[in-house]
Amino acid sequence: MSDAVYLTTKELPTRLQPRDMFDRIGAEHVPDEVLLAILLRFGTKGHNVVDLSRELLRRFGSLTALVRAEASELGQLKGIGPTKARELKSALELARRLSQEQSEANPHIHSPEDAARLLREPARELDHERFWVMMLDTRNRLKTPPQQVSQGTLNASLVHAREVFHPAIQHKAAAIVLAHNHPSGDPSPSAEDIKITRQLVEAGKVLHIRVLDHVIVGQLRPGCASYFLSLRESGLVSFDAA
Repeated sequence: MSDAVYLTTKELPTRLQPRDMFDRIGAEHVPDEVLLAILLRFGTKGHNVVDLSRELLRRFGSLTALVRAEASELGQLKGIGPTKARELKSALELARRLSQEQSEANPHIHSPEDAARLLREPARELDHERFWVMMLDTRNRLKTPPQQVSQGTLNASLVHAREVFHPAIQHKAAAIVLAHNHPSGDPSPSAEDIKITRQLVEAGKVLHIRVLDHVIVGQLRPGCASYFLSLRESGLVSFDAA
């Protein structure tokens, strides 16, 4: 006989209960399984709703795969059923449409979070690094969707100033924000990330195009305060104009 002890959601420590975590630290900072648990509301006999959410993520592998799954496929899973499947599919589809709507518009980039939000969903399904440039007008409004300028592990041989600033010059950008993803999920910068950023900041000064920030997009993980990191806010690179 197994010695495992089953705890219902109410029997979990208060700080681990989905609704308490949501209220205490906010929707943007709770793990994916907590958001799913709030949507699903109830678990099954022998599995609380948090366990059910974790199993759902394990079964499909990612939120992206969940979005792509049909409601009928979700409904076949133990503890989900057709009603929960419809509700879950509806919530995920709304999130997908919102992400698409935001990427198609010309939003203002007022903070690192604004920049990271644009790339969070596209970066989630990638298993390799990509480097993007966001081109802004004088009001910090995005002139075009983020432009990919390289693919592969970030290093000086892949990211050249000419590839970074050519589209900025072409679109008459007043400033740019650099961004790339870390497939590992950890947004901590490498020494190469910092070195390349400093080089591009200096190149921008020569071209009179301000580099406002370099945002590294990862994934929200236990123990991490955020799914992204701003090199400007970290203080590891100086972005101030000469």
